[in-house]
Amino acid sequence: MQAPDPTPEHLWLQQLVGDWTVQSECRMVPDQPLMQFTRRESVRSLGSLWTMAQGFAQNPDSPADSVMTLGFDPQREQFVGTFITSMMTYLWPYHGTLDQSARVLTLESEGPDATADGGMTSYQDIIEVVSENERTLTSLILAKDGSWSTFMTARYQRVPSL
Repeated sequence: MQAPDPTPEHLWLQQLVGDWTVQSECRMVPDQPLMQFTRRESVRSLGSLWTMAQGFAQNPDSPADSVMTLGFDPQREQFVGTFITSMMTYLWPYHGTLDQSARVLTLESEGPDATADGGMTSYQDIIEVVSENERTLTSLILAKDGSWSTFMTARYQRVPSL
């Protein structure tokens, strides 16, 4: 079986391939202190149709590793993917779209509500390509009042190749 030809959306994902240093700030619940941390991420291509990002961070208590997969489903005309982390038992499914400028990918997901006891809510992870060597990730949660609230921001800098 031969792999299908990549679409422009598949090729868009290839710009994420490489090694990155990441500066992040996170506050899951409004009354908690802001946590700042540095991590690294390595993104590789699976053929020309998928990317897999593996993140590594050292928290005060334990390592916090993560894996994000991203691809594009031409039948659904949406980006698709998953996110898992060693800090949670939930598999986050993604679906999303690229904006008109082809710089901002908004990924939608539903998961456990971190701001309430039990229940599920909507989330967004927004990836913006700033330049060839810089990108950002902004994570938002949908509040009970219907407003979106940012709980995490991250700035990625490409690690130069040797």
